[in-house]
Amino acid sequence: MFRLRAPGKKPITITTTSTSASNFLYWSPESSPTAVSSPTAMDPVIWSNLPNHILDHILSFLPFKTLVSLRSTSKHLRSLILSPTFLSDHSFSLPSFLLLSHPQAFQSFPLFDPNLISWRTLPLPRSLSLTCASSLLSSSHGLLCFSVSPSSASSLSVFNPLTRSSRSIKFPFYPFPFELLSLVAFPDSYRIFTISSSASRSVCLYDSGDRSWRILGGVDQVLPRGFNQDGVFYNGSLYFVRSEPFLLVSVNLDDGKWTTAAGDGVFPAEDEIAFARLVTDPEKKILYMVGGIGSNGICRSIKIYEFKRETESWIEAETLPDIVCRKFTSVCYHNYEHVYCLWHKEMICVCCYNWPEILFFHVGRRTWHWVPKCPSLPEKWSCGFRWFSLVPSLSASV
Repeated sequence: MFRLRAPGKKPITITTTSTSASNFLYWSPESSPTAVSSPTAMDPVIWSNLPNHILDHILSFLPFKTLVSLRSTSKHLRSLILSPTFLSDHSFSLPSFLLLSHPQAFQSFPLFDPNLISWRTLPLPRSLSLTCASSLLSSSHGLLCFSVSPSSASSLSVFNPLTRSSRSIKFPFYPFPFELLSLVAFPDSYRIFTISSSASRSVCLYDSGDRSWRILGGVDQVLPRGFNQDGVFYNGSLYFVRSEPFLLVSVNLDDGKWTTAAGDGVFPAEDEIAFARLVTDPEKKILYMVGGIGSNGICRSIKIYEFKRETESWIEAETLPDIVCRKFTSVCYHNYEHVYCLWHKEMICVCCYNWPEILFFHVGRRTWHWVPKCPSLPEKWSCGFRWFSLVPSLSASV
């Protein structure tokens, strides 16, 4: 064991005690490893002169929690630990989860691990647990976006639950009533899309690269007031699907330009769609649509379509079995405004705000499954269930 000390900071003791990365959910910065015997301090000059490949080799022996603590020791160690080469060479086997948010959950979130078919808990930091646990708005690549003090809509908070780091983001003006907020994370930055629902509706885009907002207009022509379906990021743009009439609408996150597609070749022919929701596979860059098919606004079957960019057409990929479809439509009481979808690790998840379970389709296996109800949920919770995909990332910076 040895000890690292940065100028003006508390030293961090490094041991080679085995610690699984999957235990990060129960870790806090205050629980850094402590020495079991008196360690020998290492001269900072020696550390600063060590070649990167030697530092890389030393760091590879450290437990995951210690690596997280070392990020704050020096800029050099931080850049080395978060470098793509180090992260790719040293896999930490981090699990991914489906996160359940509810208005009555104030201090933690239930997490479902699809691989182990088990539940865990994600505790929130004190700065968030008492103010906005019920105001989780969006998630993307290991980051969570909260609304802080929702009664006054004062700011947003972007939080990385793995590194326990967060950043407060003030709105471009006050008061700022908003709708349709989406967080889109990239390898080295993230953007936040939202619509100001004031008298003059406008699109607001936040870029973490320069930490500034851009305000754009023209939203009333493409998305009506009261539209409540989140957008999905695909091919550089944020996509939405409208109903009555059905339209595919997208906004480019670089220049703010809107495009609208309608007519033949955009939506499946010969099907009357009661509702439509979009999801995207970010790795394979595939856009999917979950469509409720029926007549007179009543859904009789649910199908999944894949968008083919070459022909700009939707191809039917899967149909939900009738017995499962009847259960799901009875759950949402044919109120399709409560239905929303999300993508999580090769799974297309179909959810409902007033039902605590998830129906999901595994794209690779081509099978349908239900995520069981969380055993810790009180029976009196009957609505307000909101699911998110959480894929922890050490390199996701706030």
